[in-house]
Amino acid sequence: MAIRFYKHRYVYFAISIAVILTGVICLLINGISLDIQFKGGSILKYTYTGEIDAEQAGAAVEAAIGRETSCLIQYNMAKDEQMLIVNLAEDEALTSQEQQAVTDALTAKYPDQNLNLSESLTVEPFIGARFFKNGIIAIVVSFLLILVYVAFRFKNIGGVSAGAMAIVALLHDACVVTSAFIVFKIPLNDSFIAAILTIIGFSINDTIVIYDRIRENRTLLGSKVGPEELVDRSITQSMSRSINTNIAVFISITIVYVFAQIYNIESIKDFALPMMFGTVSGCYSTICIAGPLWTMWQNHKLRKKAA
Repeated sequence: MAIRFYKHRYVYFAISIAVILTGVICLLINGISLDIQFKGGSILKYTYTGEIDAEQAGAAVEAAIGRETSCLIQYNMAKDEQMLIVNLAEDEALTSQEQQAVTDALTAKYPDQNLNLSESLTVEPFIGARFFKNGIIAIVVSFLLILVYVAFRFKNIGGVSAGAMAIVALLHDACVVTSAFIVFKIPLNDSFIAAILTIIGFSINDTIVIYDRIRENRTLLGSKVGPEELVDRSITQSMSRSINTNIAVFISITIVYVFAQIYNIESIKDFALPMMFGTVSGCYSTICIAGPLWTMWQNHKLRKKAA
């Protein structure tokens, strides 16, 4: 027996709107921050021994150069060493004199920790802005290519409508991933672009599987059933595959996040946490958003034709 997804479509839409509104509210309250890759600035990485307090280190750097600073401690498993990462995401990169002032301030604060500057990364603001623009262009181009592909492949079930509803579902997933970055106060960086593109790939794959089943059932059943029954039956038949696949992906990403949390690897945490939400969203949008929206489009076309 088919599950009545179309009948409860407005409940699913309300859930999605509530999740996205949560991100919008957090955006209005906390704003959104760009990491060094998009905003410009400098990252300094120091190896050390003993113990260092990240907040105190950040305060020492701010006092030395008068710039807002965030510091974090990270363990490098490959080299078996502790690292202090000084992040200065500002509109201007550090000068060589300021970089030396940071090193001197930290050395004075922690004279017995054997601080050693191991890596320095500087991104000029115009390069960061270009990188951010190119990342957004990559996402938009991926949407357009997906629309063309779906419209061509599923011509016999209304290719353009199928592609348009798939894009709406993907936009939904992109908004959920963005909301995760905002709610958990993760600065937008290259992990943001990577997470969006990865979720787009997973989500459209699940949506295409359901569209394939709709096309098969339309061939088998013909005009015996209406769009609602056709979609409900197709989603029900494909649902277990989508859920099982996404559960496997979610568990894998969760394991990655747990290990990143244990070893305090910020770059992996910034990618894995939004990916966990995106994986759930991709499965949800495929089952509860794309199919019902396509059905609404088809019913509109039928009513228009009848009129």
